[in-house]
Amino acid sequence: MRGTVELGREECARRLGLRSHARIAVTTPSGPHQIPVTHLLDGSALTFATTPYSVLGTYGRDAMVALEVDDIDEETRSGWSVVVRGRAHPVTDTAAIARVRSLGLEPWAGGNRPLHLQLLLDECELSGRVVGDDPGAAH
Repeated sequence: MRGTVELGREECARRLGLRSHARIAVTTPSGPHQIPVTHLLDGSALTFATTPYSVLGTYGRDAMVALEVDDIDEETRSGWSVVVRGRAHPVTDTAAIARVRSLGLEPWAGGNRPLHLQLLLDECELSGRVVGDDPGAAH
């Protein structure tokens, strides 16, 4: 059996910037939902965009959510995973929205996604681990 290595908070935060796609879990009246999102790490803020009336737009504003980013190699059965748990704050400042867009926040899903939500890492719980070879190790 292969062991795991727990990642520290700073390393978890660094790895969030290595990938731009994640899954976010939100609780709804019908139960939990997990939604793929494109995100951008800018300093200590992780921002993603959605539509206002989507599941995430309806139930994710000011809600506690869990976001997972990972890098998996099926062939070697190794990889890493980072989970962020915290409150998803709506971003209403147009300059802040323009900044994340200028830095490359562009959801892969088509259509207009004008609602921006943000996880402030200083307010969040971060955890992560590596299994097997570490494709995300800093060199």
